[in-house]
Amino acid sequence: MVKLKTFAVIPLVLLMAFAVVTSSGCSSTEAKQPAPQPLPVKTHTINLAPVPRLDVRAGRVLMTIDPLKQQATVDQQRSTEAQKKATFDYSQQEVERQRGLYQAGVTSKQSYDFAVQAFENSKADWESATAARITQQRQLAYYNLTAPFAGIIGDIPVHIGDYVSPQTLLTTVDENAELEAYVYIPTELSANIRMGLPVQIVTSSGELIESTKINFISQQVDNALQSILVKAPIHKSLDTFRNAQLVKARVVWSTAPAPTVPVLAVTRIGGQSFVYVVTQADKGSVAKQRAVTLGDTIGNDYAVIGGLKPGDKVIVSGIQFLIDGAPVQPI
Repeated sequence: MVKLKTFAVIPLVLLMAFAVVTSSGCSSTEAKQPAPQPLPVKTHTINLAPVPRLDVRAGRVLMTIDPLKQQATVDQQRSTEAQKKATFDYSQQEVERQRGLYQAGVTSKQSYDFAVQAFENSKADWESATAARITQQRQLAYYNLTAPFAGIIGDIPVHIGDYVSPQTLLTTVDENAELEAYVYIPTELSANIRMGLPVQIVTSSGELIESTKINFISQQVDNALQSILVKAPIHKSLDTFRNAQLVKARVVWSTAPAPTVPVLAVTRIGGQSFVYVVTQADKGSVAKQRAVTLGDTIGNDYAVIGGLKPGDKVIVSGIQFLIDGAPVQPI
């Protein structure tokens, strides 16, 4: 990141002293102008500094929501708890006093039962107030947003002073580790989906980035896409992929040995694909045109379904100058 600062230029005022010389006669004298002096300027050296990433560790406070209202609620619950505790302590003492009077025959059994009932009610009230205070204290802890794990902070769409609600997105923390590829397969192919099926993550041009396998198959059909979700773990370095990145995936349903030829070795005439193969003739090697049946494209090659057999030598260069039966020299 290049940091540019404004150069402060301090102008230097040149004072011109004009000397007026008077004398008699016809002679005249002109004042000499002083030589220009360098202007003092303030400079700043330009350098390239890397843009820092907002790395955070687990448990670090990211931002704070104004806790005054919630803190007041906690204080109120704490006061209510103290009031209930005082009532509980008095009821406990009253029970002990009524028990002694009842055992001494001074008071009736009914008075003692009333004291026990009041004690049980005050105990329940105190426990309820304590639970309410703990709940509000735990709610207050959510007003300090902390990083749940070590990662990199994403976008922060809110600013100081904004009103937020529980549904407001404040920021994100991306761990960017243990990524999974979410692949949606049409329901027409649901019968072919199985655990361990190879999945290839490829570039837009079809080049292989990583090979992985399906480790999860959803039992539900996505209503919007009418497809089945499968997942495959990503083991590539973290600099290759990012969270929520859109990539291309290729599911390998089955594999079978088949010959392949380069794309540039194939010519088409009237919709039919041909290749030139080297055959032996009486006068040496010649090029023979042979019709082939092509399959899928694999990178820069065609899979050949029919027309070639193992051991055939396919010509891959200079085919635009070849005709059937032209002599060639394999190199």
